[in-house]
Amino acid sequence: MTDPEKPAFTPAELERYARHIILAEIGGPGQQKLKRARVLVVGAGGLGAPVLQYLAAAGVGTLGIVDDDRVSLSNLQRQVIHDTDLVGSPKVESAVRAIAAINPHVTVEAHETRIAPDNAADLISRYHIVVDGSDNFDTRYLLADTCAVGKRPLVSAALGRFDGSLTTLKPYERNGKGEQNPSYRDLFPSAPPPGLVPACAEAGVLGVLPGVIGSLQATEVIKLITGIGEPLIGRLLLYDALSSRFETIKYKANTAGAAA
Repeated sequence: MTDPEKPAFTPAELERYARHIILAEIGGPGQQKLKRARVLVVGAGGLGAPVLQYLAAAGVGTLGIVDDDRVSLSNLQRQVIHDTDLVGSPKVESAVRAIAAINPHVTVEAHETRIAPDNAADLISRYHIVVDGSDNFDTRYLLADTCAVGKRPLVSAALGRFDGSLTTLKPYERNGKGEQNPSYRDLFPSAPPPGLVPACAEAGVLGVLPGVIGSLQATEVIKLITGIGEPLIGRLLLYDALSSRFETIKYKANTAGAAA
């Protein structure tokens, strides 16, 4: 889970990460794991914005960003990594500038492209953890399937108008009971029919909602890197902003279907 080429902390980094280092659960060793980690964030939009900002602030050493879109004025209501002056610029370029302002110790690898079947495996193989900040089912299934084959943890999330969901996927491993961890297709066997789930451009989305769900994605990544806590493996976290309610649904691998 680490990149051994990353050097030891500078005095400035020790001061920057002091509040992490004094946490017994993270400490110096955990912060070193963060510094050596390589995380790929697919999408620099609503979910990707807070993920990138908080992982950069936390000291994740290398962040990869995949996005082929450009910043539009309608993005700025929720995609807080971008600003008005960069409307019309590539989102990866805008995100690189923002991350440099947050933490100059972070290396950013910009991939101004759309992730697709012909490049997904290669891109994902370069990183230790993948974060799905996409907004369509084709990309979600592609990332889930490719990460499963490539044995990369995937932190997947989705947004509605006033609600969001989140889970962590490691289907290539078994849990403490020896049971196979579930896959994305165990949770969602197939995508809904086209048009059934409208995009945010059609249905709208509460501007602060991606900040809540994206911050939870960043939390999952930090837990995976440092080995603390209990990741959302086999659990789907649901958030309803209108009722301020969190719920968790457990799900399992469909071993009977696999055997068939």
